[in-house]
Amino acid sequence: MNLRKYLYILFFIPLVAFTMHKYYISLCEIEHNEEQNTLQITVGLFIDDLEFTLNKNHKKTLNLATKQEVENIDEYYQSYLNKHFKITVNNSLKPYIYIGKEYDDDIVRFYLEITNIEKIKSIEIINNFLFKDFKDQQNIVKIKANKIHKTFYLTAKNDKGLLNF
Repeated sequence: MNLRKYLYILFFIPLVAFTMHKYYISLCEIEHNEEQNTLQITVGLFIDDLEFTLNKNHKKTLNLATKQEVENIDEYYQSYLNKHFKITVNNSLKPYIYIGKEYDDDIVRFYLEITNIEKIKSIEIINNFLFKDFKDQQNIVKIKANKIHKTFYLTAKNDKGLLNF
């Protein structure tokens, strides 16, 4: 290898590595299933960010997505989701059913459902996941209902999205 290329690699790669920015995002997808009269919800969060927040909030090590993960992890997840994620349909706050979660590399996906949703005139989302611990956190919410697709980019300064039909 040419000395110039070697020096370039030796100095440039570490420089880039230290200047790379970590992104703090979550993705929530909400779809109205008209045949089943449900809202089907998928929420994806980075495991390490969520683990940092949960460990800090509960003052314990939960070991997410490992063999040492606490047995009742779903209780921690449900509590966090219920506190930081709210959906109001037609001016009525709707509770959701926690179906479960799955780990996919460095992301945890939560599956939620709201039943008995026949017609949607309005839907409001409050999503303040991880805002307390990560100032650059952005929560992306994609809604598919009434043949309309809408995306909200929520931040600590604006953690709410409203869609009227």
